[in-house]
Amino acid sequence: MDYDRQRFYPHTENGSLTLHTYTVHMSTRYDFVALGDITTDAFIQLSEKDARVVCDIEGKPCQLQMNFGDKLPYESVTVVPAVGNSPNAAVAAHRLGLRSALVTNLGHDRNGKDCLDALRSEGIATEFVKIHERKLTNYHYVLRLGAERTILIKHEEYPYTLPDFRESPKYLYFSSIGESGVEFHHEVAEYVKRNKETKLVFQPGTFQIRLGAKELADLYAVTDIFFCNKEEAQNILKTKEDHFPKLLKGLKDLGPRLPVITDGPKGAYVTDEQGVTWHMPMYPDPKEPVDRTGAGDSFSSTFTAAIALGKTPAEALAWGPINSMSVVQYIGAQAGLLTREKLEELLRDAPSNYAPKKVV
Repeated sequence: MDYDRQRFYPHTENGSLTLHTYTVHMSTRYDFVALGDITTDAFIQLSEKDARVVCDIEGKPCQLQMNFGDKLPYESVTVVPAVGNSPNAAVAAHRLGLRSALVTNLGHDRNGKDCLDALRSEGIATEFVKIHERKLTNYHYVLRLGAERTILIKHEEYPYTLPDFRESPKYLYFSSIGESGVEFHHEVAEYVKRNKETKLVFQPGTFQIRLGAKELADLYAVTDIFFCNKEEAQNILKTKEDHFPKLLKGLKDLGPRLPVITDGPKGAYVTDEQGVTWHMPMYPDPKEPVDRTGAGDSFSSTFTAAIALGKTPAEALAWGPINSMSVVQYIGAQAGLLTREKLEELLRDAPSNYAPKKVV
């Protein structure tokens, strides 16, 4: 692809910068294209005097409790634009050295402009971002209490469709979209089926897991790398099995070449192409986590970037937790994302027991 680009040259007779135009030859092929919804997150730090977490209530998940009907003070609000599973992944991959783009939808509003500006400041290609008149940009509220959070989400309804890539991306990273996008999953599956040079990475969101493996059978069948946590794997496979090699085999039988399952602070697992299951512990936190938002996204996208950069599944499994460790030291899902240089430095300095081990 040829195009004109402007560039400043500093050497002029009066010392000022002069604008010149020159032609460059550049491929339009991206290493990493993320597909999925984008949002702005407003992180609301709750007061520990007025909010609490109560667990062990009749076997239910822990509950965030506040007095109904009260006017409750909060401590602070931090607004972070251009986040979400797929935008987070695009930023992570770009910081690790991949040429990244994002396929997403924005409303024609101030929040949409802020998201677009944030993506561009990160170096993410925005040519596949669609802006819709009379639509709002997604906006989520994150209720923080300590390092944990409860997120109030609302996906605006957008028309989902794949753009004309001109050259097929090396990796398509598909994650959370709204409930109006059921047919889009089949469009993505058909695209990957037709374009063998593109590898599909699937990190399903809540809605996509609820759709079930049967509804998305064509997508699972063409997936190269798949990510979920232990509970999600059990849900997808409709089983109470908790032996990771068996869970991974179940996912592999659905189609993914490299299924990966995370297990919170207990680490992560992958079964490689030879059928060997590897376990990786989490990278030790340098201090108590600040906010766990984006830890899963950073793990999944970093694992994918490592594979794209030629690492083995076991090596990629060692990369993922390092970025997760860094992300949870900051508010929001992107501030702590690492460059490849910094990640490899932390890997070299890792404790001796930070290494992948085979699981029988």
